[in-house]
Amino acid sequence: MNAPSRLDTTPRLEDYPYRLSDNVRFGDLDPNQHVNNAVYATYFETGRVTLMKSPDYGLTPPGLAWIMVRLDIHFRAELHWPNTIELGLGVVKLGRTSVTFEQVVFSQGRKCIASAMSVGVMLDEATRRPAPLTAEIVEKLKPWHKRGIEVAPPST
Repeated sequence: MNAPSRLDTTPRLEDYPYRLSDNVRFGDLDPNQHVNNAVYATYFETGRVTLMKSPDYGLTPPGLAWIMVRLDIHFRAELHWPNTIELGLGVVKLGRTSVTFEQVVFSQGRKCIASAMSVGVMLDEATRRPAPLTAEIVEKLKPWHKRGIEVAPPST
């Protein structure tokens, strides 16, 4: 008897509403001439930080900061230099003090090279303790919800 087939779970770039392009750098390579696995954490950081710290989006109010508490990476294919990459990010869950993102790295917009789940926690800079997400931040995160995912508001 054959096992039932699984639905295709390959990420699609169009499902990630926040996107930016970057270049693979020669310094990203390891001795095998492909991008070193540790560099992907930097690619994912670039996507998160660019969104969360941009004054255009207002996701980091004065006195608050974001810290990453979890990063789970799925390596899907090799990436070589020279190349361009497209970084995608979508909010998939809101906690009382946290935001969970799905993130992707695509090679020239065609092939998913790596994907990740990351969790950021809002931090009160004075107390260095987690701070609850404000209603304003929850509202400002709505445009960045991953396509096809129902993101519930945080429970209080």
